[in-house]
Amino acid sequence: MAHEILTVAQMADVDRAAVAGGTSVVRLMERAGAAVVQAIVSRYRLRPVVVWCGPGNNGGDGYVVARHLAALGWPVRVEVAASPVTEAAQAVARLWTGEVGPLRFEALPEALYVDALLGAGLTRPLEGDVARLAKLAMEWNVSIIAIDVPSGLSGDRGKPLGDAVFKAELTVTFHRRKPAHALAAGRAFCGEVVVSDMGLGSVPGSVGLMENTPALWSIRFPWPAVDAHKFRRGRLKVISGDAWRTGAARLAARAGLRIGAGVVTLLSPPAALGVNAAHLEAIMLEAFEGETDLEASAEAADAVVIGPAAGIGEGTVRHLFAIARTGAALVVDADALTSFRHDPDLLFSALDRDDVLTPHAGEFERIFPGLLGQVPERITAAREAAQRAGAVVLLKGPDTVVAAPDGRAAVSLNAVPWLATAGSGDVLAGFIGGLIAQGMDSFEAACAGAWIHAECGASFGPGLISEDLPGLVPSVLGRLYADRFA
Repeated sequence: MAHEILTVAQMADVDRAAVAGGTSVVRLMERAGAAVVQAIVSRYRLRPVVVWCGPGNNGGDGYVVARHLAALGWPVRVEVAASPVTEAAQAVARLWTGEVGPLRFEALPEALYVDALLGAGLTRPLEGDVARLAKLAMEWNVSIIAIDVPSGLSGDRGKPLGDAVFKAELTVTFHRRKPAHALAAGRAFCGEVVVSDMGLGSVPGSVGLMENTPALWSIRFPWPAVDAHKFRRGRLKVISGDAWRTGAARLAARAGLRIGAGVVTLLSPPAALGVNAAHLEAIMLEAFEGETDLEASAEAADAVVIGPAAGIGEGTVRHLFAIARTGAALVVDADALTSFRHDPDLLFSALDRDDVLTPHAGEFERIFPGLLGQVPERITAAREAAQRAGAVVLLKGPDTVVAAPDGRAAVSLNAVPWLATAGSGDVLAGFIGGLIAQGMDSFEAACAGAWIHAECGASFGPGLISEDLPGLVPSVLGRLYADRFA
């Protein structure tokens, strides 16, 4: 599938399989170099180009780039960090007949620089002249095009391996993205990422890590049938906070209704009924006075959102257990997460695989203390968290990761900064709850909710507040519908 994310080792397996199938390494280099050249000439005007070449196959790609650009009339100089050491790199280096010299530590005005030094397989910090060049390049304010990943960046972790790393304006990678191209920390060094189709086969074995795009879940999106009525479209319930903390739950409820749940009910403490009633129209309102009322109400729900401004403490803990006893799918957010900060295992004991936890980084730390610092990156953290919790975990951020207990994971690439506003997460919880209520698998509902949430933010842009988000859903769903049934 075109939206897999491959580790460095998995991509190496794909390359080896291609070679075993009769495609030479030199041929793969020629394809890679041609893809980089196409990306360059489609984005930049004719200008001098400096290609930095390392000793391995990444450097071999650089020699191909130099040759093809020169053939198109671009003035090109190759600067060598070390002589080629692989047979394929040596073969393509011999075909380069232009200018070759050592690395220079002065910027060439208006030149493009191509980073073909070390690539994704690097496992240690940059050293020597290459490290010196990386630090200088950060000060030059020049355009750098990286082949595969910027040198000094871990392809798997998406983080610099030391204090020296090249920062690219454009990165051209091949076949599939790697984690460095998906995680926000890595994208900060990659710039625009272009994935070139190399005509390679699929990775041996199961991948399990995907880009979060509609290709992952749209075929199972719960579009209503011709004979649909509101009860067939799912019943979502959302728990309100007290009289002074009602807005977050209403945001979640409205989001669930907009994304298609047929009947949405706000469960309200009696003291908050008046303020909630004054703000509700299509959303139903029901009072509850304790766990018994909640349990009885949740028996009639397909999904329940608990947490948005619900209050932190023993009351929310009891409410969550009351709902969990009914078998309704839970979307656990905000205060409901923090209420278990002193005993996360108690929360996990109430969950099953159909439930979804939606922490931001701070809430994640409260219920999975130390985990983010113990693992290489956010994908591994979310996967480990999902296994511990026995539920789907959505770790919010500019690279939102959704992970299931069975190891499936997806990374969102479409986040926008306008979503960093109070109440945005409450809307996301409502989107996910609304999709689960309609029968969507919880992992896919979390992925779809995160993607739609980001698309809504992008469609509005600057000035967005959380109240705007539900009203933006119809246009996003309209595009999805047109793409699905065109």
